[in-house]
Amino acid sequence: MSEGLNFEGWSCPLPLRDHPNIVMGHGGGGKLSAELVEHLFLPAFADSGAVDMGDAALIAVGGAHLAFSTDSFVVRPLFFPGGNIGELAVNGTINDIAMRGAQPLVLSAGFILEEGLPLDQLAAIARSMGAAARRASVTLVAGDTKVVDRGHGDGVYINTSGFGIVPEGIDIGPTRAQPGDAIIVSGTIGDHGIAILSVREGLEFGATVESDTAPLNGLVADLLDETRNIHVLRDPTRGGVASALNEIARASQVGMVIDERNLPVQDAVRAACELLGMDPLYVANEGKLIAIAPASDAERLLARMRAHPLGRQAAIIGRVTADHPGLVAARTGIGGTRIVDMMVGEQLPRIC
Repeated sequence: MSEGLNFEGWSCPLPLRDHPNIVMGHGGGGKLSAELVEHLFLPAFADSGAVDMGDAALIAVGGAHLAFSTDSFVVRPLFFPGGNIGELAVNGTINDIAMRGAQPLVLSAGFILEEGLPLDQLAAIARSMGAAARRASVTLVAGDTKVVDRGHGDGVYINTSGFGIVPEGIDIGPTRAQPGDAIIVSGTIGDHGIAILSVREGLEFGATVESDTAPLNGLVADLLDETRNIHVLRDPTRGGVASALNEIARASQVGMVIDERNLPVQDAVRAACELLGMDPLYVANEGKLIAIAPASDAERLLARMRAHPLGRQAAIIGRVTADHPGLVAARTGIGGTRIVDMMVGEQLPRIC
């Protein structure tokens, strides 16, 4: 047992106690990640009762409310179908801020470069970051660069942080889902994870699957223009739609029921998941959002999503219920029901 840490004194359930050292699953967005944050970082950093675990923190400054987020990107490979680590880093932090209903304004970027990284690769990554920021009307205003010895990195790791302004009257957060709400997803799920897997492992699935990496702040602005009565927004990245819904169900202490027949999944992604024994509900996305809103507003929001280029394949996939609080259930294609739990680790590491 490590010096200075008394694992027997922790209140967390297994499997965290079974791992006195960090394992890859701690970075996967599943149960191991959640336990690491809840039982190690939060007690060390802050009063856990004051943290709602949203995609971005809300900070009151004078009369304004800011949404602030930070994220680090270690995706392998650096370049993949549909994007690269640079635009992924910019879009990822923009989306975290947008999930609070905020309009992102500025970003910072920190680079950890490995000795030997070709400068033309770094230049391509930097150009894509600048282009992604301009597309989202966001400015990169600060940065930092460090270099590590050859063999002690993986080309480049990037951290991005940023903030945006939350408009007056917007109250969106993971604790606000209510029984009767509709659950909407903005498009096909699992695209990013399968795109990474295909190039990493050299697999072909009959059609090229591209990452869905994209900035969602424009889509969110359109939704809020339609109605401000949106309870929760979440971009289902690591751990996919399943993990995101589980986190919301537990934070809001509600149950959720989704219909697998309504899930939008590309044929190539579905085929890849069937071949590899994966579930698209748990595969990462980088340009999709989940919106939870009153059922009375669901059709209007769905129509507004489908009118936006990033939401053309949006679908209502389920509803929030007062039954089985903290749990997510799915109706299967053959009429049965299964529990959709949060994964312990991850199906595919290093996807963002």
